[in-house]
Amino acid sequence: MAKFHPPYLPEFRRRMVELVRAGRSPEALSREFEPTAQSIHNWVAPADRDEGRRSDGLTTEERKELLRLRRENRQLRMERDILSRAAAWFARETGSIPERSSDS
Repeated sequence: MAKFHPPYLPEFRRRMVELVRAGRSPEALSREFEPTAQSIHNWVAPADRDEGRRSDGLTTEERKELLRLRRENRQLRMERDILSRAAAWFARETGSIPERSSDS
């Protein structure tokens, strides 16, 4: 069974990033502190992107905007589908278009 650990505090993560930038290796920090070396690597990469040290991915702000836009896009598609169905229903109810036959 996997071991559960509550998320590390942002200040702790920032401190680990600072120590890596100061020359300590994530492996050494992993032996001294609790997080794995991979977790520390995972904290350093987005911090580097946010500060412009890397350009191989999205910054935190860009990721937030992308998520917001995807949510908005999903909502707009749902609203469009609802309006399309409602328009078709009203058109059938008012006789604007003939009923679909099952002979086609």
